[in-house]
Amino acid sequence: MNTAPSRNPWAAVRPGDDIAQLTRQVSRAHRVFLDGADRSLPGRQIRPVVLDSWERSRGSGVDPDRFAAAVDLGDVELRRYRSEHPIAHIRPVVRKLLVEDASEAGLLVAISDAQGRLLWVDGEAGLRRRADAMGFVEGADWSEDRVGTNAPGTALALDHHIQIFGAEHFSRAVHEWSCSAAPVHDPVSGQVIGAVDITGGPRVAAPEALSLIRATVVAAEAELRLRLLDPPRVLGERARLRVLGPAGPMLLREDGARIRLSQRHAEILVLLAEYPEGMSADQLALLLDETELDPVTVRAELSRLRKLLGGTALGSRPYRLLLDLDTDLGEVRRGLARGDVAAAVRAYPGPLLPRSLAPGIAQLRAELRGRLRAALLRSRDRRLLARWTESPDGREDLAAWTVYLEALDPSSSLYAQVKSRVGLLDRQLGV
Repeated sequence: MNTAPSRNPWAAVRPGDDIAQLTRQVSRAHRVFLDGADRSLPGRQIRPVVLDSWERSRGSGVDPDRFAAAVDLGDVELRRYRSEHPIAHIRPVVRKLLVEDASEAGLLVAISDAQGRLLWVDGEAGLRRRADAMGFVEGADWSEDRVGTNAPGTALALDHHIQIFGAEHFSRAVHEWSCSAAPVHDPVSGQVIGAVDITGGPRVAAPEALSLIRATVVAAEAELRLRLLDPPRVLGERARLRVLGPAGPMLLREDGARIRLSQRHAEILVLLAEYPEGMSADQLALLLDETELDPVTVRAELSRLRKLLGGTALGSRPYRLLLDLDTDLGEVRRGLARGDVAAAVRAYPGPLLPRSLAPGIAQLRAELRGRLRAALLRSRDRRLLARWTESPDGREDLAAWTVYLEALDPSSSLYAQVKSRVGLLDRQLGV
């Protein structure tokens, strides 16, 4: 009775294998397969899973001597695509378990999408330059249909972990490399969303490397499950957005924490607060930039903003706020609505996002300033007018200075100062 253990068809090198002999054997089988001289030899010396992949590669028209891994995304498009892809969530796990040791070990670590496009390639700089020569770069298409048998592409084609050793690659340009890869699945749908791969010399085809890849993918899928099934806690049911004045945009949480925002994220939050019914990415793009901003960029920014706020703070289709967001802009408006000009002025430290060029923000900024100024002029309150004329909004406001002058006692020393300022502005403005 034969009690020898059966060979694992997914592992390229078994313990005790002579690497030099295996290299010669696989290289000869690859040469014979392409020549077509002896169809029985490859079947005897090559794993069936590899031979089947060679057949698919030849059937797809892959030329083993003219290697071409297509890079069909530019740097900007690739960054946008990666930022929105769900497999981006696993990168911290992959970095911790694989990438941190990759440089010292002489390995490359890659993460691809479900179509075989390499989204990230990490490793020692010299090794990456060598890999550049065969097109193993971020943005390149390494699907089996495109470049033939390779670990990430074949793992995706079969939805199974696999190792490819040296000349088991269909393309001769890759014969000096070995690789181990495994697919990554969405924890909700079970669909393949990408793959994790390690690439290097012959030791990457050892069983330990395949075990390491499988363990990394298990940890990565667990991270995905936590993020997708138990999303991060939202900031709270309420938050306050500060967007007026020169201090810079800030989000104030219920627990007292402060989150400094980029100008773009602040612009988006202001606009979503203005349109509680929600907006499409196209509508937001027009309000953020009439000419140069495309909806893909807007969606990428919304994805980053959702991560910052928490998984349930933003709705989509249309994009809308799902948390109760108060703003200092709203506080000024409420003061004006109830006729409390003093409260409105106290709540107004300066213009709305003063450095923003977004058309939607510029319109809101002008509307707020116009309403507040009109209320001040009607009030004729010298204390409020004094505050306004000292601010950036009112320093050159001749009408406000004139009303301020009329509210003062002509016999006071302040009257003379304000009158001098009115005269200066009158001459400068040519009125």
